Amino acid sequence: MKYILSQPVWLAIIFTCAATIEAHTWLEQLTVVAPNGTFIGNPGYPRGFVARLPGVDPDEGMTYLLPPNGRSTGNEILQTDLMCKSTQTIGSQTAGSPALIASPGDFIALRYQENGHVTQPQIPPGKPEGSGIVYVYGTASPSNDDTYLGIHHVWNADGTGGDGRGVLLATRHFDDGQCYQINNGTISKNRQEEFPHNANPLMGEDLWCQTDVQLPADATGNYTLYWVWDWPTLDSNGAVIKNESYTTCSDISLTPAEGKSSKAEVINFAKGQSLDSAAISVQLETPF
Repeated sequence: MKYILSQPVWLAIIFTCAATIEAHTWLEQLTVVAPNGTFIGNPGYPRGFVARLPGVDPDEGMTYLLPPNGRSTGNEILQTDLMCKSTQTIGSQTAGSPALIASPGDFIALRYQENGHVTQPQIPPGKPEGSGIVYVYGTASPSNDDTYLGIHHVWNADGTGGDGRGVLLATRHFDDGQCYQINNGTISKNRQEEFPHNANPLMGEDLWCQTDVQLPADATGNYTLYWVWDWPTLDSNGAVIKNESYTTCSDISLTPAEGKSSKAEVINFAKGQSLDSAAISVQLETPF
């Protein structure tokens, strides 16, 4: 993708990205990954996407926290809690932010900002190793009535869990092992040196995180991904004392595959390519 932005807009985006340490996280972009690990084609976006632009606060428009703050029943996720934010119903694409176009069997990079949750893991205290776990569920039969508890830890990799409408495609640590936000923390400084990245209009000076998954080879039509980030607070024994989960829902428009699209081709991952447009090789090797 070619970006043409004036210098003032570019600098404003960089400033906005650098100031998001207190923000939560959601999917920013979905991109098809070629067999050599490079991002290809035009990116797609989650349902109801709100872009990070000067003067725009995407946190309110994109953050979907479960359980919500201030719930009268306390820190409890209810059976009625929906999987998707109310602005992320099926097919609700924002103008200029279309759904991703991909093919069955394609690898997809789900990209997001770490917002300090990786490079400053001590804020707040008690958070899990790897900055929590990301789960990606897929279904060809989504419903606007899909509930969090009806899917999360219910749908499985075999497609036999719950109502059988979907599958667990992958689980990953939120921390992908290389992403960072520019700050004075040790993790950020070390990663800036180990994974150098030149500022660009999309990511600014930061290097975004990603969750890489493979679409089912037999998927057809439109396919939906539910990205779930579990980030609970734990006590000294590792028990959950506060639930905290976030979701983003995205639709993918599938077209017939051209040529091969298989795990066997991942061995052609091109080492040394720019981190600006590359998947993470280890994530293409195994979904769990």
